[in-house]
Amino acid sequence: MADPTPVIDDLRAESDELDLLVTELSPEQWRLPTPAPGWTVAHQIAHLAWTDRSALLAVTDADGFRGLVEKALAAPGSFVDEGAEEGARRPPAELLAAWREGRTALDRALRAAPSGARFPWYGPPMAAASMATARLMETWAHALDVADTLGVVRPPTDRIRHVARLGVRTRDFAHTVHGLTPPAAEFRVELRAPSGGTWSFGPPDASQRVTGSALDFCLLVTQRAHRDDLDLRAEGEDADRWLGIAQAFAGPPGEGRKSGAEREPEAGAR
Repeated sequence: MADPTPVIDDLRAESDELDLLVTELSPEQWRLPTPAPGWTVAHQIAHLAWTDRSALLAVTDADGFRGLVEKALAAPGSFVDEGAEEGARRPPAELLAAWREGRTALDRALRAAPSGARFPWYGPPMAAASMATARLMETWAHALDVADTLGVVRPPTDRIRHVARLGVRTRDFAHTVHGLTPPAAEFRVELRAPSGGTWSFGPPDASQRVTGSALDFCLLVTQRAHRDDLDLRAEGEDADRWLGIAQAFAGPPGEGRKSGAEREPEAGAR
């Protein structure tokens, strides 16, 4: 079993960086609209706090988590938004404290998880490393929305390797949620890392491949940018189709973002 400690450490670092972005915000800044329609900065943090609590419940109380799944099945189109809306109504200091408390508790629970344990989720069950990877992906993506709103540029780090790897692993899931049959053969994915060098996934002799910037690939699979604006190249019909539907997040397909200068606040992954 892979040691989950490195990705848990990276999740903590991503969360801490986002915390620094919001800790000194004024009440008015917490209410600023972000690229996700209808979501303010407060909604973004509330969503992360809500999902961290869900993950904590999955790791520590499987029966309790099943109750959340039942609620999600009863209102699949609104369950996520309702959780964010409820949290966003809290005073900023209270919301920030709740997010910190929840993510700290989840950090401890993931580190204490028995080796080989798998935990229920809204999709397939996940090991501690996979749970931490999913939380890192969401934290990184929502931090981008907050940073864009505040006019802050966050230089990419090699922590996004976890996001890239998840984006590759969810290839078949992305096809399934679009009602498509996943390709039978694996693709080769070669991405330029922020610190230099290349991250490679899949068999080197694969007939279809995706190449380009690791940052841009992560922006694509989290639906934070339009494919036309990204440095990514597909070789092969199936690989090309995948870049049009890729998503690393659970749930139904997002609407994505518009390209170039036409981009306005648009629905993406939540």
